[in-house]
Amino acid sequence: MEDMQKHYRSLELDKILKMLAGETACDDAAELALQLSPSHSLSEVQRLLQETDEAHTLMARFGAPSFGGLKNVSNSLRRAEAGGTLTMAELLRIAGVLRTLRGIVDWRAKSAGQKTCLDWRFDSLMPNKYLEDRIFGAILSEEEMADSASPQLASIRRKIRSASSRVREQLDQMIHSTAYQKYLQDPIVTLRGGRFVVPVKAEFRGEIAGLVHDTSASGATVFVEPMSVVEANNQVKVLQSEEQAEIERILAELSAETGNFASGIISGYQAAVELNLIFAKANLGYKMKATLPLVNDKGEILLKKARHPLIDPNRVVPTDIELGIGFDTLVITGPNTGGKTVSLKTVGLLTLMAMCGLLLPVAENSRISVFQKVLADIGDEQSIEQSLSTFSAHMTNIIKVIAQADETSLILLDELGAGTDPVEGAALAMSILEVLRRKGARIAATTHYAELKAYALQTVGVENACCEFDVNTLRPTYRLLIGVPGRSNAFAISQRLGMDEEIVERAKELVSSENVLFEDVVQSLETSRQKLEAERAQTEKVRLEAERARQEAEKIRDSIQKKADQELEKAHRQASELVSRTRGQIDALLNEMEELKKQRDKALSAEQKARLKSGLRSLEETADPVHSREEQGAYVLPRPLKVGDSVLIYDIDKQGTVLQLPEGNGQNVLVQAGIIQTRVPLSNLRLIEKKKIANKPRRTVTRSMTSRAEAKVTTECDLRGQTVEEALMNVDRFIDSALLSGIEQLTIIHGKGTGTLRAAVQQHLKRHPNVRAFRLGTFGEGEAGVTVVELK
Repeated sequence: MEDMQKHYRSLELDKILKMLAGETACDDAAELALQLSPSHSLSEVQRLLQETDEAHTLMARFGAPSFGGLKNVSNSLRRAEAGGTLTMAELLRIAGVLRTLRGIVDWRAKSAGQKTCLDWRFDSLMPNKYLEDRIFGAILSEEEMADSASPQLASIRRKIRSASSRVREQLDQMIHSTAYQKYLQDPIVTLRGGRFVVPVKAEFRGEIAGLVHDTSASGATVFVEPMSVVEANNQVKVLQSEEQAEIERILAELSAETGNFASGIISGYQAAVELNLIFAKANLGYKMKATLPLVNDKGEILLKKARHPLIDPNRVVPTDIELGIGFDTLVITGPNTGGKTVSLKTVGLLTLMAMCGLLLPVAENSRISVFQKVLADIGDEQSIEQSLSTFSAHMTNIIKVIAQADETSLILLDELGAGTDPVEGAALAMSILEVLRRKGARIAATTHYAELKAYALQTVGVENACCEFDVNTLRPTYRLLIGVPGRSNAFAISQRLGMDEEIVERAKELVSSENVLFEDVVQSLETSRQKLEAERAQTEKVRLEAERARQEAEKIRDSIQKKADQELEKAHRQASELVSRTRGQIDALLNEMEELKKQRDKALSAEQKARLKSGLRSLEETADPVHSREEQGAYVLPRPLKVGDSVLIYDIDKQGTVLQLPEGNGQNVLVQAGIIQTRVPLSNLRLIEKKKIANKPRRTVTRSMTSRAEAKVTTECDLRGQTVEEALMNVDRFIDSALLSGIEQLTIIHGKGTGTLRAAVQQHLKRHPNVRAFRLGTFGEGEAGVTVVELK
């Protein structure tokens, strides 16, 4: 295990665990964080990650619970359980833990509707409000017991205060007496050994009878307890002893009660510590902007926009890393300081973090694998803990790695084969990779040997990768490019740093032609990659713009459809109101006719009534001016349209004149409707044939009625534009006519205007003897512009 810890330290897992410990709120949780070890079980890792993710979700919705008062009080609780008496400080710490447990339970109650895998831990907390209040009610501080702790303690302390007051009164009289003032060093009362005394000059010690309790440092003052207050001081001391005994009794009682709940408090504390660690993981993930990865045990790693958690986010570019899906070995090449080691550490560290139940600083839907062994040979200036720079040290580590490697291992090798002859080092590196691949391990290795680049190109299951390096700024971007071998850039970097151009050119001449050719191929590949990447970025931009345009078009279409539906609904509503109003008027006429029938003993025939009701139904059916488009398919034009024909635009019930017929195979006709010219589909037009009016004899019906009923029957009186005097005369005439005709409900139209005419009419109606009631019109009747009158 110690050997594995060395590998974990080389990947800097200990630094992450220190960051995690810094997020905890109590010592035990911090200790748990530092001792955290990666789990090698897929189900266990999935459980740990689910706990962290659900804690992260709860924090996002309800904030984090407070673990601030957690302290390890197990020893005190076990001692109380065994019958021991606890101090006030210990009891206060236990009450503080109980208060914290209660606060966590109350916090969880806010989110009770959301079930999580953490619920069994919350259910284990078991707060004890009774014991918490009992302790806080009895103890004020680590040194002071409250008077309310018991009635006996309150009584004893009252007696102490009374006795002390009597002693002070006697001594105050003495120090303010002229007879004693010359003997006293200062006119004050003080305490020595818990007894009230007065400071007497040493030379007058015999003048005041009493007991000497102390002497000043200089010897000039002695502190004397006068005999007159000795008995009162004795009483105070006795009471103080009783007070201490009562305090001890109360502490023993509280300790016994606490001991009865010891096991429950300890288990609740342990559950709270575990919860504190889980929420610390969630909070660390929040600070890292981390997400939940998909976990497998097949050795498949796919990290999207991965960031090394120990590097400043402002300096690192998120990178995509893949291993174990299309290939089992990744060879990362490129110059020194190019970010190869960072990429290697990112793979290893994020794997270990996931195995510890930590969220990863990667994009959504990233994949990570659980390994039984994560073995690393990493030693460079970037790691403070170790520096394995010599060839022998590297080989010693690699020999141990080879011995432990199997198909469940992730192996990370930094600068493989470095530190010896380049030709031998490259050959040894290839041989080591072959052995590890035969064992089935997943391997990521960094190197700057050109031979390994060619090996990766030629070998199935081995893939090249390189880290981007900006030659202009001499800074790595830490972005890993998989499938592209790295260039050393040694000449470009040297020249950029100020190396003499002649030296650089001579070095280029000394490089073998094969190597130059290979580097040229790599350069060509890199140029092609950058070009394709720019084109892909442009394509993605165009795709996003097209998607945005599509969404806007859909939004506009939905808006138009919504407005059309609203207009249709409005038209239907207006048509319905028209039908209702018409029906009301017809009903009123029917009622009038019924009344006339009774008066004149002349009834409408059943056939006439049926005709009238049939006409009413026809009116209701035709009063809706908006027709649905589904009705249009049944109509066929009786003949082809001609310019000048009168047509009906069916869906809006509007007449128009044909200005221009469709051209070619078109179906839209140019129609003049009022002052508007519009193109209308042919299927939406109805031809209006002009009918000849035949000279038919008019049918005349003569009825005999009384002369008073010969006046024209109407239920509306329009007063708009009239003066008040004219209007009131017309109202009277209108009401008289309605009474003669037997009409019981009238409508007076006075308009809205300034309201003067309306007020005058309504004031007149109040006094009219034949008016039973009146009201303003409702929606569809004219609202405030009309008054509806009900006659007696």
